Amino acid sequence: MPSPPSPAVPIRAPTSTASRPGALRAGLLLASAGAIAFSGKAILAKLIYEWPIDAVTLIFYRMLFALPLFAVMAWWAGRGKASLTASQARIVLVLGFTGYYAASMLDFMGLEDITASLERLILYLNPSFVLLLGAMVFGRRVGWRHVAAIALSYAGVLVVFAQEIGLQGAHAVLGALLVLGSALSYAVYLLMSGKLVGELGSLRLAGWAGVVASFFCIAQFALIKPWQAVWVPMPVVWLSLLNATVCTVAPILMVMMAIERIGPALTAQTGMLGPLSTIALSVWLLHEPFTPWLLLGTALVLAGIYALTRARL
Repeated sequence: MPSPPSPAVPIRAPTSTASRPGALRAGLLLASAGAIAFSGKAILAKLIYEWPIDAVTLIFYRMLFALPLFAVMAWWAGRGKASLTASQARIVLVLGFTGYYAASMLDFMGLEDITASLERLILYLNPSFVLLLGAMVFGRRVGWRHVAAIALSYAGVLVVFAQEIGLQGAHAVLGALLVLGSALSYAVYLLMSGKLVGELGSLRLAGWAGVVASFFCIAQFALIKPWQAVWVPMPVVWLSLLNATVCTVAPILMVMMAIERIGPALTAQTGMLGPLSTIALSVWLLHEPFTPWLLLGTALVLAGIYALTRARL
């Protein structure tokens, strides 16, 4: 996800409150809680997949429960402000499709075939995708430090991916490609959202993009699934509710509040807790194997993304 590595929203400039000790502590706690909560998304998806549920049904229930929360977020952030123009509405439609619908759909489809640990590491490469796409589309400069950092983080993913093929077989290739597509789709969202963030504010944009994505997910389910598919086991409903609230909307709010207190750079560094918490939860709750190769790959990815983020400050 994002251009520094954090759960999922465009960022605005830090405020002066970051210099106060209380704001620093609160910001670090919010950023940590947001990173950990967002990392639980993959864990809950894996738990839901223990029932005969596919990605279309999973994302339908997730966004069905998240829709009213996104709507409240968009309304709250837009109080007293002008309505969206036709041009802004068209851009929000595209951003909701690429950043929240397509990225989420590809991610959950990929999770059917790979471990939660590998999924989180691939998504954590998002800053490198933003940098590379920015260089190709806007001609932004990429220095040797950027290249070295990207190579280091990609090497880490390849280490874990090689282990995954041994555990999951050929399915791991498809799953990894789908999650890679998710990261690329979200990178497109971040690149396209820059101007609109300044016009609407990041919280309002995230709310509207979430509303748009929710309608896409609900419409997709209605078009390709029989009506009987809406009936799922109650544990799936409760896990989906948890996924929508604790692991989707709440992390967005916590990360935005953290950015207001400590700024985007420090929030991004704190976001490194995400891959670590995903691995810990996957070993604990999903009984996924914890191997030296996973440890090595994670260390390389974190080191590479840290170096990339520092190079861009």
